[in-house]
Amino acid sequence: MEVVDVAIVGGGPAGSTCAAFCAAAGLRTLVLEREKFPREKVCGDCINPAGWPVLQRLELEEEIRNCPHASLDAVEFIAIGGQKLRIDLPRGDNSEIAIKRSLFDHLLLNRARTLGAEIREETTLIALDRTAAKNWRIDIVRETFAARVVVGADGRNSTVARLRNLLPRPERERVALQAHIPLPRDFGNRIVLQFLPEGYSGQAPVNDRELNLCLVGAPPTISSLRAWAEQEFKLPADQTWRTITPLTRAPVSVAHENLFFIGDAARVVEPFTGEGIYYAVRSGQLAANAIVKILRGEQSALRQFVRAHRAMYRGRLWVNRLARTAVLSPKTASRFLQVARFSPTIMRLLTTKIVRPN
Repeated sequence: MEVVDVAIVGGGPAGSTCAAFCAAAGLRTLVLEREKFPREKVCGDCINPAGWPVLQRLELEEEIRNCPHASLDAVEFIAIGGQKLRIDLPRGDNSEIAIKRSLFDHLLLNRARTLGAEIREETTLIALDRTAAKNWRIDIVRETFAARVVVGADGRNSTVARLRNLLPRPERERVALQAHIPLPRDFGNRIVLQFLPEGYSGQAPVNDRELNLCLVGAPPTISSLRAWAEQEFKLPADQTWRTITPLTRAPVSVAHENLFFIGDAARVVEPFTGEGIYYAVRSGQLAANAIVKILRGEQSALRQFVRAHRAMYRGRLWVNRLARTAVLSPKTASRFLQVARFSPTIMRLLTTKIVRPN
């Protein structure tokens, strides 16, 4: 049976980043991806400035900036009553940008391929078990192979976690819709997080023609949110929407014996705050560093990875909590925003925290 050093399930930003660093270190690396790239993904499409150091290490910064994208210089919070609070974002080389996931993810996956990772698209994991030699036996359709290390990078509904009985029960309290629509005139280079009676909307331009429009609500209110969006942005009733659920579930323990979880497979964050891609690429880098050391016999690397992964989230999840509150109690979230308008220092401090690398 063919044996690879590391098999990564999922070719999104977390999996591709991990694969690229593993392959660059000389490990025999395999990526199993269920879909065919390029493809779109429900996401806010924002690259947090905190993610640039990882992308620079991958030598992808210039290629990403040469793709159609929007540079974002502010985030604007809008309360239910229309009151606004604008917070400036870093500018220049460390600015936040928005880029369609079809472009961004394809660049990352191709980078892993260029560095020597074997990429298998349209491939579905069927079974995952330990062998007598303590490797992982991996079954896909009509083929079986083995890996010394497996990485689950396959999202919030991780097949790897499910097959190992590690997937937590989802909290199906909310649903998200996302579409790329024509960019409204004079929208500006900003992210909008708008609280609504039924939930909230996230908006960001992704190039000079398209706006990423996201809606988040509880199942009973999502149709009302769609009606609001159709009126607000003059959308047709047959507008195509992508959807994801759940938006919340408990984290999965990130490190087991030769088994890692990264990105949304490890911990689900709000998809429209610009944080998700940072967590994905950074956790992919951290996991790759640990895997290289472990396969060289440095077992302490596992504990170091767990500590570094936990530290990555420290002080950064406030936007996720605010967004969840905006759906479950939109009036409370709006009241908080109205108070913050008169004392914006705390919002500036928190925003600075989430755009700065740990």
